[in-house]
Amino acid sequence: MSTIELTSKVRATRELQHLVDEANAEMEAHKDEIKAHMANQGTEEITVDVFKVRYTPVTSKRFDTTGFKATHAELYGQYCKESTTRRFSVA
Repeated sequence: MSTIELTSKVRATRELQHLVDEANAEMEAHKDEIKAHMANQGTEEITVDVFKVRYTPVTSKRFDTTGFKATHAELYGQYCKESTTRRFSVA
């Protein structure tokens, strides 16, 4: 790939990422409006046209690695695994 082609691809990638970011922000704004409407109605589920919309609490349990590391540092170290990944970014 030539430098010109590479530059074009990078510029297009940045532009597409900008569009994705804008679309995600707009989607979150819509979701927030729907959630606010549901909160005002005092409901966790509504049916709109053919869509069923739910906004319900979900409880989950997660392992507190920070707390475990603080109280059991040696044991924590025995079970830590290092992994390597590759990150792509355009700045």
